[in-house]
Amino acid sequence: MAKLKINTSPSLQRLNLVVKGLVNTKFMGNYASAFKGQGLEFADYRLYTQSDDAGLIDWKASNRSRKLLVKEFVEERNLNIYFILDVSSTMFTGSTNKLKCEYAAELVSSFVHTVLRAGDFVGLIMFSDKVAKRIMPSNGMKQYQIVSDSLSNLSFYGGDSNIGKVLDDSLKAIEENSLVVLISDFITTDKYDRAVKLAGKKFDLIGISVRDPIDMELPKGMGEVLVEDPISREAMLISPNKYRKLYAKETKKQINAVEKMFRKSGADFLPLSTDKPFIKELVSFFKRREARWR
Repeated sequence: MAKLKINTSPSLQRLNLVVKGLVNTKFMGNYASAFKGQGLEFADYRLYTQSDDAGLIDWKASNRSRKLLVKEFVEERNLNIYFILDVSSTMFTGSTNKLKCEYAAELVSSFVHTVLRAGDFVGLIMFSDKVAKRIMPSNGMKQYQIVSDSLSNLSFYGGDSNIGKVLDDSLKAIEENSLVVLISDFITTDKYDRAVKLAGKKFDLIGISVRDPIDMELPKGMGEVLVEDPISREAMLISPNKYRKLYAKETKKQINAVEKMFRKSGADFLPLSTDKPFIKELVSFFKRREARWR
C-alpha cells in the first residue's frame, strides 16, 4: 500500500510545549477544547481578587454592582472535534519541500495528538468529490494511530473537490456545537457558501486554508511554461512574467473572498502557506480567539 510521507515528531514536540503554556492562560469558550480538553460554561459571578487575571473582569456586571466581578465557569462534558480534510488532486501541488497534502496531514496529525492527550474525542472525514474515509469520534491514543494510518494512506487521495457536499453531509451527521475544522486549499468551482453559512450556525466552525506559494504567485526567472487547470484539465503555454501581476491579483482576490465567506457565516478562518511552519500561525490564531472572547 502506497503511503504519504508524514513526519509529525518536530511539530508534536513544539505544539505540546505551546499547549502547556496555553492551558495556563484560562481560555474561555468551547474553542478552548482544541487545546484544553474541556469547554467552560458560565456558572456565577464572584468578587475579583489580586490573584485573578484582570482580563477576566466583567465590566458591565461590575458597573451594575459597583464591585469588581469576574465570571466563574464550570467544566462541560468533553467536546467532539471533527477534522474535515480535503484530499482532492489539487492538494498534490508542491513547490516547497512538502506537498499541500503532506503539510495538511502533518497539521491534522499534530492537532489530533494534542486534542487526544487532553481527553477530548476526535473524528476525521477525508473527502474529495465524495467521502473517501470517515472515522467516528473516539478518544485515547489508539484513535491517534487510526487517524495517522488513514492520513498516510494514498488510496484515499485524489479526485475533484466538493466542499458543499461534505458540509451538507456533516450537517446531518455531526452533533450540534461540535468544533469542526475544515482544511482545504479552497481551489474549486464548487459553490459552497450556503453550506458554510449553515455549518457556521450549527458548529464552532474553523476554516484553514493550506496553499503552496505557487498557488498565490507565479515564480520568477522562468521562460514559457505549460500549465494545466486543476479543475477543467485544460492546458496552455504561458509566459509567467506576462501574467504574474494578474495571477497574484486574482488569487489574492479569491482567497479573500473565501475568508469573507467564513467571517460572514460566524466562522473563523486561518490562511496557511506550506513555506511557513504552521505551529506559530496556529498558536497566534487561538490567542486572537482568546482575546476576542474576553
